[in-house]
Amino acid sequence: MIWANMHSTSRRNSSFRWLIAAMVGAFAFVSYVQRMNVSVAPELMMPDLGLTKSQMGQIFSSFLVGYALFQVPAGRLGDAIGARITLSLAALVWGCTTLLTGVVPKMFGVGTAALLISLGVLRFLLGASEAATFRVGSRAIRQWSPPREWAIGNAFMMVGSSSAAAATVPLVSWLMLRFGWRAAFSITSGLAFAIAVLWYLAAIDTPEEHKRVSARELELITRYRATTTQAPLTDSSSLRSLLKDRNILILSLSYICEGYVLFVFVFWLDIYLVEVRGFSILSGGLAGGLPWLTALACTPFGGLVCDRITALRGRIAGARAVIMLGYGLSAVLLFAAAKLDSRAGAVATLCLSVGALYFAEPAFWPTAVHLSGENAGAASGIMSTAGILGGIVSTSLTPMIVQRFGWLPALGSGAAVAVACTCVWFVIGRNQQLSTDT
Repeated sequence: MIWANMHSTSRRNSSFRWLIAAMVGAFAFVSYVQRMNVSVAPELMMPDLGLTKSQMGQIFSSFLVGYALFQVPAGRLGDAIGARITLSLAALVWGCTTLLTGVVPKMFGVGTAALLISLGVLRFLLGASEAATFRVGSRAIRQWSPPREWAIGNAFMMVGSSSAAAATVPLVSWLMLRFGWRAAFSITSGLAFAIAVLWYLAAIDTPEEHKRVSARELELITRYRATTTQAPLTDSSSLRSLLKDRNILILSLSYICEGYVLFVFVFWLDIYLVEVRGFSILSGGLAGGLPWLTALACTPFGGLVCDRITALRGRIAGARAVIMLGYGLSAVLLFAAAKLDSRAGAVATLCLSVGALYFAEPAFWPTAVHLSGENAGAASGIMSTAGILGGIVSTSLTPMIVQRFGWLPALGSGAAVAVACTCVWFVIGRNQQLSTDT
């Protein structure tokens, strides 16, 4: 009787939506481990497989190509069949491709074209399947959360990715030194298989179908759905209509800026710390993890602030305030870090710059969901593709600027693009059509 009463009370006061948000965050964590493990492995992979740095760069690029090409298709698949099946299948592909990365090279000769092609194909497939993570994850948050919690729900994904960025380098380094680089891939692939099974068993696409969701929680989730849901577009018109949507295009323009600035940190921070600030490879790796720990703390705070302003002034107003503040601060701090003489001061300022960037990140995804309604997956895919394009420009342009002008102008370009993102959102706030909440 006591157990029955406890179960009944739990059922009446369920908060199952937060478990869904946490699991979506776990998906982001696992996806980042799968994508970043190969960036730690080259020190042992290259001599073992007879690969050059240029060839490793081609393997890295294969991931970005797959990731970019499948942003919209992955989002549309999530819209069509739901987040439960889409994310489960995606994680299974992550696990298989990561496992095979350690196994397949044994089948080919050292330094052969077949070896390079096989690794490139595996990374392409990993990138294509990881395209579903944030696009379909944002859809799951929309289905399982009231609008006032969309930003903090999406913040779970940002926390997952930033914590993975901080944890993957020491984790994979230790696994490689302890068990070998092939075993490191095999072990980390287990995370993908585990999250695929857990998600499929625990999640359902809509809260109405889940037995553990109480009537009170269901009413909270669905109360405003009628006023925030847009009828899904047909397969033949959805992508074309979204690409013609002025609001989506302006949002995507701002996310190009996001991709540029973020990839400056992702790909060049460790090299900058070693070449300019005088860290060793090991100490530079540890120092390079500190900004992502700062991001881990700032991300949920940004989501909470965005949701609080949204409750008072509307979704666009909440996103505008958080993004303009975050990117404005990130720009100033990034340029200041490049100018500082103190090594410790530069690292601390870089930490704050990355933290400000991630403070703003939770505001983008619920804005895409808000503007697109039932087409959230496809719209998020368009926005994310824009961000990847910004990242591709960043990874290509930054080394050219460094070689020709030095690190100060290179980091300054990131600061300038962050200011550009702030300006775009200033325009967004003055656009009456976009700023009108529906």
